[in-house]
Amino acid sequence: MNNPARFRSFVADFTRLSARAGEDETLMLADGSKLLAALISHDDWLPEACAQPHPQYYQQFLLFCDSLERFSVVSFVWGPGQKTPVHDHTVWGMVGMMRGAELCRRFELSAGQPMKAGAPQRLLPGQVDRVSPHIGDIHEVANAYDDRVSLSIHVYGANIGAVKRHVYDPETGMEKPFVSGYSSTVLPNFWDRSAEVRATLEK
Repeated sequence: MNNPARFRSFVADFTRLSARAGEDETLMLADGSKLLAALISHDDWLPEACAQPHPQYYQQFLLFCDSLERFSVVSFVWGPGQKTPVHDHTVWGMVGMMRGAELCRRFELSAGQPMKAGAPQRLLPGQVDRVSPHIGDIHEVANAYDDRVSLSIHVYGANIGAVKRHVYDPETGMEKPFVSGYSSTVLPNFWDRSAEVRATLEK
């Protein structure tokens, strides 16, 4: 982690946006996507501990959760060939690709019938995708590569690890509740600025 100030600045800007936008999801997604795109355009701030894959399943590391749980930021780490089940979020979200690539396929519920699947979309570094119950909330996401790790940064309109959500059987449309939790029990310390402050005392 060479430049933690970059993430601190992102969190400060996103906090101000949350206060300004309130319940205006359209504004949150529009302006928030710009902030996320600026963050992922640099790959010098994420701690290595939050970029480690697991050999069996994808990882979701909590990087920050707003004190009022208005938004949370996580890193998703995909080992080769790993993917999610078909799932929803129930809140707005943004997915910013930082390393590698993802394949995202959206689904629609169809009253007791097999779910309607859209064409896979490839998300490349620097690109931001959006989800919400209003614009489309059900999808399946996979690492686009079978031979390398991919990594994306996600922002959600809640403490996403504690949100009651659903996974779906695409053949039947049947849903099952789930809560994702997080892959780590600790937060990376982006906020230790003691070395910077001590350096000013020596001048």
